[in-house]
Amino acid sequence: MPIANVLTIAGSDSGGGAGIQADLKTFSALGAYGASVITALTAQNTRGVTAVHAPPAAFVVAQIDAVFDDIRIDAVKLGMLANAEIVTAVAGALRRWQPRHVVLDTVMISKSGHALLTEDACIALRDTLLPLATLVTPNLPEAAALLGVPAATDEDEMVRQGRALCALGARAVLVKGGHLGGAGSPDWLITADDEIRIDGIRVDVTASHGTGCTLSAAIAALLPVLPSVEAAVVGAKAYLTDALRASGQLEVGGGVGPVHHFHRWW
Repeated sequence: MPIANVLTIAGSDSGGGAGIQADLKTFSALGAYGASVITALTAQNTRGVTAVHAPPAAFVVAQIDAVFDDIRIDAVKLGMLANAEIVTAVAGALRRWQPRHVVLDTVMISKSGHALLTEDACIALRDTLLPLATLVTPNLPEAAALLGVPAATDEDEMVRQGRALCALGARAVLVKGGHLGGAGSPDWLITADDEIRIDGIRVDVTASHGTGCTLSAAIAALLPVLPSVEAAVVGAKAYLTDALRASGQLEVGGGVGPVHHFHRWW
């Protein structure tokens, strides 16, 4: 097939490590052409988020319509959506354009602990975007927030919460186990027919800013060219692991630095 065109609908990270910037770097590193719709501007660096500005929801829709009206989009990655109005507007636009693949990264809190999604937006996301998603990629706190339950503390509970999210309409859920602690970092891919444990090693680095954005963007880049969601998840995890391992080659900021998206090229 031709080179995949992948659209990210997310917030901008002025420090370059997460959000739109991380998504576009990831798309390029994995051989996809990236387009973008900006849902929020953040004043952000490796130490934290100091301000957020969200454009009107109608302008977000105008960006989406401009892209889809001209460009064949093979997959969409959804990241920070800021507020309920933008969440609802994005859901309406996706229902109109009906992209084949939608990867929903449930961005709620930044690495520094800054809230990136309002409570009413979390409800809107659960009710309007989950049913449109090919894959949802929550970490343990995000899965718990979507379900209104305590965060999972073991893998059995991860699977149960993944099943509950599928019951809300998502075709597949990748429950990320990084918050469990321990030597490994197992994820569980839950579909209507299967429960698949995807092993992962815990990479001991301090530079981990943008890992969630990077993983979901990598899955979106690989979905159009690989035979299954599982294959895309496995490939994306391998890419992220190498990007984490190589993060020490970068000298970016005095806080939590970014992963090295172009570790294969630089």
